[in-house]
This record gives sequence, C-alpha cells and structure tokens, in this order.
Amino acid sequence: MKNHPLLTTALQTVLQRRTLALAISALSVTTAPAFAQEMTEAEAPTVNSFGEALAEGEATLSFRARTEMVDVDGNDVDLTSLKTRLTYSSAAYQGFNTLIEMDDVTHITDFEGGVGDPEGTEVNQAYLAYTTGATTFKYGRQRILLDNQRFVGGVGFRQNEQTYDGFSASNTSLEDTTLFLAHIRNVNRIFGEDSPVGDHTNDTYLLNAKYAGFSAGTLSGYAYLIDNEDAAAFSTDTYGARFAGSQNALGYALEYATQSAAANNPANYDADYVLAEGSYKLGAVTVAAGYELLGADGADGQFITPLATLHKFQGWTDKFLGGGTGNIAGGIEDVYLTIGTSLSGVKLALNYHQLSSDDSGVSGMDKLGSEAGFLVAGKLAEVNLSMKYSNYTADDFSVDTNKLWLTAAAQF
Repeated sequence: MKNHPLLTTALQTVLQRRTLALAISALSVTTAPAFAQEMTEAEAPTVNSFGEALAEGEATLSFRARTEMVDVDGNDVDLTSLKTRLTYSSAAYQGFNTLIEMDDVTHITDFEGGVGDPEGTEVNQAYLAYTTGATTFKYGRQRILLDNQRFVGGVGFRQNEQTYDGFSASNTSLEDTTLFLAHIRNVNRIFGEDSPVGDHTNDTYLLNAKYAGFSAGTLSGYAYLIDNEDAAAFSTDTYGARFAGSQNALGYALEYATQSAAANNPANYDADYVLAEGSYKLGAVTVAAGYELLGADGADGQFITPLATLHKFQGWTDKFLGGGTGNIAGGIEDVYLTIGTSLSGVKLALNYHQLSSDDSGVSGMDKLGSEAGFLVAGKLAEVNLSMKYSNYTADDFSVDTNKLWLTAAAQF
C-alpha cells in the first residue's frame, strides 16, 4: 500500500484548490430558492413572505475525507479524496419550501482507476416541495431511500451519491401508514456527470406502501416499474413485500419479490428474490444471521437491483455489482453472519458472507467465494472516524480482493 498524507494536511490542500468552486456553489445557493428537508410545522419559524422564508433558512457545510486502499490479487489501487457538501434549506412559506445541495469531490492523491469516487463538482439535490395536510410533494433532484435500500437507495457510502430527478409524493393521512409514489426521469449515478454512464434517462415509477401498526413489526408492499431508456437490460417490473420487526431481544426480517423483464428489455425472464434474517441481542452484543437469494430463470435472466445501494449487500468488496445490476448469470445465494456491539461509544462490527451460485448449470460455478470484514467507528470531538476492512477470498468467481477504508467526517 502507498503512504498517504495526514487528513488535516489533505483538508488544507483541497481547500486551497477548491476555493473558487466553493464560492460558486455558495453564490448559487444564496441566489436560488432552497428549502427545509424534514421540518415539522412546530419546528418551522413563522414567516410572512417567500423572501423571509429564504432569510430564515439554514446552511450546513460538511467534509468527508477518505483513503481507500484496494488490493486486487496483488495489484494496488489507492485513492485519497475529500467530499465537500454545502446544503441550504429555506423555511416554509404557505406550504412551499426548497432545498439545494452542492457536492465537490477532490482527489488528493493521484487517481489510478478502480475506485468509484470520480472528481468533480455538481448539484446533488435541488427541489421544490409543497406540503398540504399529511401530503408532501417534491419536484426536482432528490434523495430517495426506500425500506432498507435493497431495491431503491442512494449509495451514500460513496463520495458521489446517487440521486433522482423527478416527482414524488408522500402521504401519512392513514394511521401508521406511509404511502410513497415517484416518477423518475433521470438517475444521477455514482460515476459522475462526466462519465458516459453517469446518468440514465428513465420513465420509471416507484410505489411503496408501509404499515407500522402491527406490534410485531412493519409491513411494506411495493411495485418498482423501471423503464431505463439508456440501459435496456435494467428495465424490469418488480413486485414484493417485506416484514421486519423485533420482540424483546429477538429481531427478524422476511421478504419476497418477483421480477420480470419489462419495457425495452430484450430479455424474457421471471425470477425471485427471497430474504430471511434473524438476530438476537445478548447484552451489549447483537448476533444476526441471514439468507438472501437473487434467483435466476435459467439462462434467460436473473433478478437484478439496478437502483439499490449495492455496497450494503453481498459483502463490502463489491465483487457482485454485475455492471450495476447487482447480480450475475445463474443468480447468487448469500448466507451471512454479523456480530455487532458498542464499547464506550465506539461501534464494532464483524461480518462474514458465503456466496454460491443459485444455478450452477447456467453459471458454470458452484461456490463463488467468501468474504470477511470488520468495522470500527466512533467520534473524536466533532469528527466522526471509521476504519472498515473487507477481504474476499475467491473460489469459482473473480479473484482475491482486499479493501481498507479510513474515513473522517465533520459537519458545521
């Protein structure tokens, strides 16, 4: 692995290089309508005009410095980067509010490829919202995180977040129920605007209904109808249900979904998704085990999750991204174990994944590989610090891979 500068030195360097970019970002924020993301009426200041709503708004500035060290079968790929985020949200006026958020990612060390954190400055969010009663409408570029982000998420771990251009509506008028609907015209992917695959034009509908009135847990039902006009293989119709909850020391999650090719997708397949997970809390230690299946329909196709936060699943080394689909030919079975605790405010976690092919006759593989990793995270003064490591040992799929992330983040 290469030696890297101290995070404090890195911060000084990037601030010198990006003074102009931040000045432009700040100017665009102060001259554009912007607004509170999740402010209740009780928390919102009383304003008498839209101009006053802007004046009563709040700005936050955050930094996240990260060194990512990757060893792929003996070949090193390292990157130290800094994400600077400037967010401005207005107060609400007659139900309207707006938000604008600018992100800048700077490479502090030379970028050698292979790490999904491209350099650049872009608008991460910019939307107008209107709240009436129990319904909130949003139009513009926005963050959408549904359930555990297995099917729709933001890939927030990466320096460049995935966000969505479109219209959304959320309603909570029914007791213990949240209804969500969105129409997406563009997906701003983690690869950045300069990448030919950084944006995908869509005509996609997302529907999610969640009921939290059961004492045993929360039930979600969903329909994700993806029509990707730039990547036809991503176009799918997915219908499913999820139930997750806890009783005393016991936690559990069950989920099933079915998927078929849709819209302009040249394939013709039907495949299933299954999740069964249980956890138990032993004092300060939580132990969890689970089984996840992304199935295959023979050689015709496999269950894919192109809008998911893929880094959260099937191991942190991201060996099974499948070109953004989250699956490979023949499907994937993942049996996993996690152990987590907290000591004096420091979070500790261990995980292990054993990954196999769902249909070895299609993939030509049986045991794909295994992965083990750990996470240590805590706070020093106002800075959040973490160290995350993962080691993938290949059997029939890909090659041995090690990844280490050192991260420091702060918000002002």
